[in-house]
Amino acid sequence: MTKAAREKPSSEREHLCMPDDARKRATRRIAIAKGHLESIARMLEDPHVYCVDVLVQLKAVQGALGGVGEVVLRGHLEAHVATAATRGDTPEIVDELMDAIRLR
Repeated sequence: MTKAAREKPSSEREHLCMPDDARKRATRRIAIAKGHLESIARMLEDPHVYCVDVLVQLKAVQGALGGVGEVVLRGHLEAHVATAATRGDTPEIVDELMDAIRLR
């Protein structure tokens, strides 16, 4: 992707939409992570909370968010990367994905 294209907000540049199935699965996983976060917030209100219990819940949130990333990545690979050559935008799609991976 060119520098000029990267600098434009995604709403201003032509983009590909997330596959419906991946979006729905990611939304479910986000809801799970949100539930774990809410549980942690309630736990931390208790002055007698046990540190390990909080750590277990934090690990659950990390796992849920990691699952979201996997769902989104798989959807992107299947729907956009695998079809980039057909569209003629392989370099742009690869650059965009590399930029996203660097954010991790």
